[in-house]
Amino acid sequence: MKVGLLECDHVRVEFLSIAGDYRVMFPALFANIAPDWQFEFYDVCNGAFPASVNACDVYICTGSKSSVYDGDEWIENLKSFVRKIHQSGKTFIGVCFGHQILSEALGGEVRKSDVGWCVGVHTFETLKFQNWMMPAASSFNLLMMCQDQVLKLPTEAILLARTPDCPNAMFQIGETMLGIQAHPEFPKAYDRALMELRVERIGERKVEMGITSLELPTSEKVFAQWIVNFAESTRINK
Repeated sequence: MKVGLLECDHVRVEFLSIAGDYRVMFPALFANIAPDWQFEFYDVCNGAFPASVNACDVYICTGSKSSVYDGDEWIENLKSFVRKIHQSGKTFIGVCFGHQILSEALGGEVRKSDVGWCVGVHTFETLKFQNWMMPAASSFNLLMMCQDQVLKLPTEAILLARTPDCPNAMFQIGETMLGIQAHPEFPKAYDRALMELRVERIGERKVEMGITSLELPTSEKVFAQWIVNFAESTRINK
């Protein structure tokens, strides 16, 4: 399986020692459960896109410090590329900013949430089970780091999970497009580093609560298996 990582940002230099850049974090997430996945890296935030939508079987779109509504040229080009992925029947998994770009590209709406930042460990309630969501879980914990949220889903989206502060936390479009507002690729140390960096932006109390939440167990291994199952099922169904 050839997997294209659409890099929408890069880890700050001073944090690279924690877990590397996103092109290290994402392969590490899947290394033990999908050793046959071969990653190709596309620095889309600096204008480096795949030559064709057919360059890879699966695309994973990363988080970003940018907002999907910023209007930057690379963001508009990414929306166009996501639409091409959708039309082609290729598989797309959007993470945080990638989740939001999927929504905006296909008719949804993203804005800053009234609840402010979501940071640390959050509990996701499963609303609708799909056959690729095995092992089954009625709820799961994942790390979050976002201020923007999907406020309006695309018309054809199926809502799969929510959190108390994020109503549209995970959704699927058709058989091949999936979005999750969380960061399954983050280690806790990196989420903590970002919280401590952004205290003035996030708010001291929310950062304190976020750091305390890091004591909770997280379900990134289960969720990584779900993503692999999703990608494999879309290939089988083609």
